[in-house]
Amino acid sequence: MNHTDSNRWRTIDIVVASVIAVAFGVIFWAWGLVWSATEGAFAFFPPAQTLLYGVWLMPAVLGGLVIRKPGAALYCETVAAVLSALLGSQWAGTVIPQGMVQGLGAELAFAAFRYRSFRLPTALLAGALTGVGAALFDFLVWNAEYDLTGYRLPYALLTVVSATIIAGAGAWALLRALLTTGALDRFPAARARTPI
Repeated sequence: MNHTDSNRWRTIDIVVASVIAVAFGVIFWAWGLVWSATEGAFAFFPPAQTLLYGVWLMPAVLGGLVIRKPGAALYCETVAAVLSALLGSQWAGTVIPQGMVQGLGAELAFAAFRYRSFRLPTALLAGALTGVGAALFDFLVWNAEYDLTGYRLPYALLTVVSATIIAGAGAWALLRALLTTGALDRFPAARARTPI
């Protein structure tokens, strides 16, 4: 099997990517409620709330780590965003292009390694770049009217930190946990000699 054939999506890839996306779409909707409920706790320094941000970025990294094919990170993050919008996200349809930008960040990390490296450093880079996508989107769309040094820059930096830790390391840890269940036995992650 050449590398082009190995990049072709199988039916099971589509199904599992969709399951990841749908599960996180529901989590996104619930996480929006958590975000709103915790705003008061961060009143001392509102940008610090972005330390919770990484949860919204996990499907991009997890999808890339599990499916290991071009488009997986973008697909999982975008479908999760669409579902969260359909479930009634307080940010409405704006989360859809936001999800696409975020998914593209992780996609770039996996593409940089030609979809051949899925170790922790790659997951951390995918998380960080997903955070960069999120930070750029928020910088231009949600936070354009806020102060640059007192709000927008700390917000962006903390978003990338959260994404690297929660989405990057968190998705990698979740992959390891899923591998022990046998749920991913039909995926390269389970078959590789050193899957992670």
